[in-house]
Amino acid sequence: MKICIPTETDKGKDAVVFGHFGSAPFFTIYDTADSSIEVIINANQHHAHGMCQPMAALAGKGVNAVVTGGAGAGAIEKLNQGGIRVYRAIAGTVADVAAQFAAGRLDEISVKNACAHHDCH
Repeated sequence: MKICIPTETDKGKDAVVFGHFGSAPFFTIYDTADSSIEVIINANQHHAHGMCQPMAALAGKGVNAVVTGGAGAGAIEKLNQGGIRVYRAIAGTVADVAAQFAAGRLDEISVKNACAHHDCH
């Protein structure tokens, strides 16, 4: 399974989770099958509110889940339509989030409990 975790830096498993999906500088993709990492620059991080295009950034990456501090309803709806489930991250690093995800300790985010702004946690 591939998990996309929005991050502040491109430091792999040591990267700190960013607070909001669409405006994250990087997307770190963690593959649970072999613990490999791929980092993508988020070219759409400075989008207007409500104009996030998450599937464009993740196209062809085989992502099954996004684990983030928060995300807007539009982004969650687009991700869900693409077959990607969204979970709320804990504070910490990619390694911390991957461990919590593997243990089943993260809550799923739906359109109903999405963020209404970019500073949601």
